[in-house]
Amino acid sequence: MTKQMITRRTVVGSLAGALAAATVVAGNRAAAQTPPAPRAGDRWDVVVIGAGVFGSWSAWKLLEQGKKVLLVDAWGPSHARASSGGESRLTRTEYGGDEIYTRFAWESLPDWIALSKKAELPIFQPVGALYIYRQEPATLATSLALNKKLGAPMQRIERAELLKRYPQLGLDGIQFGVLQPTMGAIMARRGVQTVVKEFVAEGGTYKQLAIQPPKSGAALDVITSTSGETVRAKQFVFACGPWLPKLFPDVIGTRIVPTRQEVFFFAPEAGDVRFDPPQLPAWVDADEPGIPYGFPSLESRGFKIAIDAHGPRVDPDTNDRIISAEGLKQVRAYLARRFPGVAKRPLSESRVCQYENSDNGDFIIDRHPKWQNVLLVGGGSGHGFKHGPAVGSYVANLTTGKLPRPEPRFALSAHKYQG
Repeated sequence: MTKQMITRRTVVGSLAGALAAATVVAGNRAAAQTPPAPRAGDRWDVVVIGAGVFGSWSAWKLLEQGKKVLLVDAWGPSHARASSGGESRLTRTEYGGDEIYTRFAWESLPDWIALSKKAELPIFQPVGALYIYRQEPATLATSLALNKKLGAPMQRIERAELLKRYPQLGLDGIQFGVLQPTMGAIMARRGVQTVVKEFVAEGGTYKQLAIQPPKSGAALDVITSTSGETVRAKQFVFACGPWLPKLFPDVIGTRIVPTRQEVFFFAPEAGDVRFDPPQLPAWVDADEPGIPYGFPSLESRGFKIAIDAHGPRVDPDTNDRIISAEGLKQVRAYLARRFPGVAKRPLSESRVCQYENSDNGDFIIDRHPKWQNVLLVGGGSGHGFKHGPAVGSYVANLTTGKLPRPEPRFALSAHKYQG
């Protein structure tokens, strides 16, 4: 978005044509269809470790290319500890003119829409995405031109018109906004679980397994679970988000750092529909410190707000998921200026999730330096969810050799260890 949004929103680079079991979660209706259980000694074409948004879409795209694929996860698709868990994620193509992520987001949208049509409840919510600005960023003209070239609608809205359209929004210091009417929200947990359901329905296999760190050696053709079960494959894709540093401490290490992120949902007053769609789109306060963002009350869960600035570092296994009094105070102070109608309303719910940040916000999608049949996928950095289908296609093409060469910005060598 703007150059200041280095924590989540901004990365630079270009991409020239690179886009190219049995049981899912216990009691999860979205994965009720069960394929034949794998026999002892089965060897898979590809095993994907991690059933978050990157892993699940990668598994499905590999299956569509005719591969025999096993998808595994320690807790289940989009579980409560996962970076892909929770209720909603923003989908947008306003990336300050960055061609890689603009294209990834735009080319992912049809897959999300198609998936939503298959689901019992909607996954893509076309509520629109609104960015509000104090001043015009230098990157906006480039972004508008790129989105126009791709066919992604963007509308500039001046302050007077913003006041008419969104009277519930406090515009102190705001000069204009940019609306993407065809964008909006993706229901995160439901989306990932539906991807896994479709993957299984089309012949893929899912199994709940916790994988031990791979043993060092000249080659990797087998991985072992914490219960001692072994899984053999020709190729492996590790898409484990904040757990990648634990599985590969030497190769990944602090190239990925998990941080604690607090999310708040406020209950509007009874009968107050100003904070429901379509009266309010998803929104980003682009020039505000910390870059607050949020959603209207989707499915009556409450008005959602979060601060995009990176929180403290955490261990995803031991992090208690309880919001802080300081975080709640900070959010209420912000709401008093921007959304006064909910500033004093009670919380309807709250969550603590995590980002899994690379040093520069770029993804890490690269081969293991010693094992060429192992692909490491992570570094979503808080903005990765929307790109799931495009990342899945990219991973599948890289794994099968259809991609002529990888994107340099995704390489391990392009990412620094963080202190």
